Amino acid sequence: MNPFQLSRNTTLLSDAVTEKAVELACERLRRDMEKTLTDIVKNRNRIILCKKDLKPEQYELEVTEQEITIYGADARSFIYALNYLSETYLGVLPFWFWNDQKMEVKSYVEIPCGTYHSEADRIRYRGWFINDEVLISHWTAGVSKDYPWEMVFEALLRCGGNLVIPGTDKNSRIYAPIASDMGLMITHHHAEPLGAEMFLRAYPDLEPSYLKHKDLFEGLWKDAIGRQKDEEVIWNIGFRGQGDVPFWENDSAFDTSEKRGELISNIMKKQYAMVREQIPDAVFCTNLYGEILELYREGCLQIPGDVILIWADNGYGKMVSRRQGNHNPRVSALPEEGDKGRHGTYYHVSFYDLQAANHITMLPNSMEFVEKELTDAMRHGITDLWLVNASNIKPHVYPLSFIANLWKQDALSAEEHRKRYVTEYYGAENDTAQLSIMEDCIRDYPRAMLPFGEKEDEHAGEQFYNYVVRDFIYSWMKNGAAEPVEELFWCIHKDTFAAQMEWFTGKCLQTGKQLEGLYERGLTVGENELWKDSVLLQVKIHRNCLQGAILFLSLIHI
Repeated sequence: MNPFQLSRNTTLLSDAVTEKAVELACERLRRDMEKTLTDIVKNRNRIILCKKDLKPEQYELEVTEQEITIYGADARSFIYALNYLSETYLGVLPFWFWNDQKMEVKSYVEIPCGTYHSEADRIRYRGWFINDEVLISHWTAGVSKDYPWEMVFEALLRCGGNLVIPGTDKNSRIYAPIASDMGLMITHHHAEPLGAEMFLRAYPDLEPSYLKHKDLFEGLWKDAIGRQKDEEVIWNIGFRGQGDVPFWENDSAFDTSEKRGELISNIMKKQYAMVREQIPDAVFCTNLYGEILELYREGCLQIPGDVILIWADNGYGKMVSRRQGNHNPRVSALPEEGDKGRHGTYYHVSFYDLQAANHITMLPNSMEFVEKELTDAMRHGITDLWLVNASNIKPHVYPLSFIANLWKQDALSAEEHRKRYVTEYYGAENDTAQLSIMEDCIRDYPRAMLPFGEKEDEHAGEQFYNYVVRDFIYSWMKNGAAEPVEELFWCIHKDTFAAQMEWFTGKCLQTGKQLEGLYERGLTVGENELWKDSVLLQVKIHRNCLQGAILFLSLIHI
């Protein structure tokens, strides 16, 4: 039997599937066909979408010479099937927009006859949190303010994702409808339980105390449930303070772990019941993040048994509790062996804590390290939900691509994925020798990052240089060099200002040599625009930040 010839005049019939998300996915496939195909075939053929009793999100393809039949269980089944055709046969990659992919144009493409069955992913709920999204919040990409967000959601779906927190604060409510229309489930940030408006935004003149304003808090939760009750939602329950801090920073009456845990437990029970009343089959999650993890480990929290417990890394990819200022207990953020509950993870490829974070550059730790941490998480039963802090997307496409790969049954190792990623996104303009240099540069990128501690995850993002310098300047202006900078004890625990400066100087000079060598090596691969605008740019950002820090050090005389 001759293969199916996909061409510009192939008909796409989707009348039997009425969901808006499927309609939009069909439009994207037609767009991809127009971008990559030039000819029409004599024998007009077609792609048909048909509902079938399959497992959720699964699909089947039956291919004959004249027809491709896509069988799907639900909207995402068809979305994933259409994306499969686009990537496998048209060559449209998941991050085509974010990596400015130059499409290979063909007359038509041939699809072998036969049957294809998709495999279920290893992770049930898979998605991104679009956090600290300043680089896309006011960007139109030359189209509209919604367009970059549509490209975010499209990339996530192409990666096989099904869940998103569509921005922070106001953005989460603005862009949730677009994400939902495109076929994604919605969940919420741990500082915005149930997706409710923050108390201080709704009531700026009132003290954000649950005990004093119980009815007002519950009114906000009720409104949020009503707004989302007809959508696919993973309901996040919990209670943190305004502005993503421990709630007792806003309510000093709660001065013990027992008091704090009791209030949070009662609130979660209340939120759970409010949702269940309107949505009997609702799915719930809660974040064991920062102070919440410490309360949980102390046995001070009571959480309903079917709630997905989301264990968070520390912001740098290590599955331990987050550092808060100089407080860094590194409490394990993994469930106990044999825990039969439901578990997820909130994992960072970007972090914005102003200390050593990477906001506009890649995670300063290797994908081998990420692979080890997330594989270990799976061994501990963390397979119900993975939510990745994706920030502004563009600087982080490489780690996002790798983690999406880990969702799948046939996941590649870090080394295998790096080779494939470089070939797919940089290969069109470079020979084998140049691709090998690129691969080595990406592998060596985390090795060139400044190590601010002895732990494997303690490598600095670009914010480190600015943060440390600002603290030195503030301390100098306040009391000269009379005292060490206490705010830097988390990374420079020296007993004098001079010793701290000496430590910082040594680290900067050492790292400067490594960054310069990496940058010079990266320059040898030629005029690849994507390379210059991605990896090489990020090395340059680190190098320039470092040079600024070294200049500062040269001007301070103790």
